[in-house]
Amino acid sequence: MTAPDQPCCSELAALLPSASVEISSNGRQLPELHENFAPGIDVTITFLPGDNYRHNIETAIALRHAGFNPVPHIAAREMVSRPALDDFLARLRGEAAVTRILLIAGDVAAAKGPFKSTLDVCASGLIEAHGITRVSLAGHPEGHPFLELPDALKVLATWRDWGRQTNKRVDAVTQFCFESTPILQWIAALNAAGIDLPVIVGLAGPATPAILTKFALRCGIGNSMRALRSQIGRFGRLLIDTGPDDVVRGLLSAPADATAPIAGFHLFPFGGLRKAGEWLRHYDHDPLRPTERAAILRT
Repeated sequence: MTAPDQPCCSELAALLPSASVEISSNGRQLPELHENFAPGIDVTITFLPGDNYRHNIETAIALRHAGFNPVPHIAAREMVSRPALDDFLARLRGEAAVTRILLIAGDVAAAKGPFKSTLDVCASGLIEAHGITRVSLAGHPEGHPFLELPDALKVLATWRDWGRQTNKRVDAVTQFCFESTPILQWIAALNAAGIDLPVIVGLAGPATPAILTKFALRCGIGNSMRALRSQIGRFGRLLIDTGPDDVVRGLLSAPADATAPIAGFHLFPFGGLRKAGEWLRHYDHDPLRPTERAAILRT
């Protein structure tokens, strides 16, 4: 039986208006966020190499005051010491009322402190100590940059077990793709391994093909790049924004059991928060793809 927070295919579209969105740790996007997204949604805060976690705390506080739910990224390898991670979590909880974190290993080859992976953070006991109730982990439908699929699944299985033991919610937020097939195949791999974690599907917000290609190369997106190239090929290399319409349609048309673990969506606003917000408000109002609408207007 499908759990209440794991909707069948016909209910997926209803999850899109409450999709979470991402902002940078410097907080400069807060005015644009407020103009384009309704308070109450989860907003993740990036943690890029070299970020100072105190800035992330300031941004989390500002988000909370603005009525949003801050979800800070915690990059394990960026934490220089156990006391630093302890302070980070304590202040997030105490000053910004954070209850959910998105835990990543971090985009640096060598750890700056004792935490080489998310599992090291898991073993520290600090998440439980500071009252965090939900942990989101990164999922990689097109492959993890350093882990083969069996090893990546083992990590998720360990977190699944930790969540059961500590009574914490654990879920996976996927990297974006340009077609639905890798996402569905990755969910099928989770199911086959008995890893019953809720899945939050990452979507690439509307942006030009050039911008999407830049982020795809940076994030290691591989096979589904052909879908992006196909969209470019339909209308030439025009400065036309491409949104995640095709990905969403693919998920909505998939069998219900194939999408049962999907519990929400997350937008990567590569083309800016305004375009991402507009897409969310209008994605189901016009059956034509954005590129097709643009082509018609140009004729």
